[in-house]
Amino acid sequence: MLTAALKLLLEEGPAALTAQRLFQVTGVSRSTIYRHWPTPAAVLAALIDVAPIPPGQPKGDLAEDLHAEVDLLCDRLRDRPVGAFLQALVVAGMAELRHRYVSDLLAPFHQVMRAAGVGDGDREDGVAMIASPLLLDALLLDRTAARDRAHRIVDTVTRSLGQP
Repeated sequence: MLTAALKLLLEEGPAALTAQRLFQVTGVSRSTIYRHWPTPAAVLAALIDVAPIPPGQPKGDLAEDLHAEVDLLCDRLRDRPVGAFLQALVVAGMAELRHRYVSDLLAPFHQVMRAAGVGDGDREDGVAMIASPLLLDALLLDRTAARDRAHRIVDTVTRSLGQP
């Protein structure tokens, strides 16, 4: 059911996540769909629940770990379904779900910085400095995330934190 919902979302947009349309695609009764996912937002929330980003293991070198996370995020934003799913959340105007999904995307950056002992304020600023241009490229400018720029920003952030 959720696989079909994701396919509908990616091919037809968030407006397609109705019980009627899901019934047409899957054959699952509308009452079952309504029971489990009474609204399109509930379908989107369920999709977020089943697609968490697996946590990585920081190697202990802040710059190296952040560079690795930048590469992963660039790949995720470029590839379907992550980039398209995030765009669909923006189009649907579902701010709470969008925030939750973006938080999941940024969690590995927080994990790496937390493991390196970076304080809360510096961590929030650093993650925002690194990820914001990538999200801007992918969501608003409809272009591939600028990986090279993101790596330069990682270097700037690590230097500002006193890291080599």
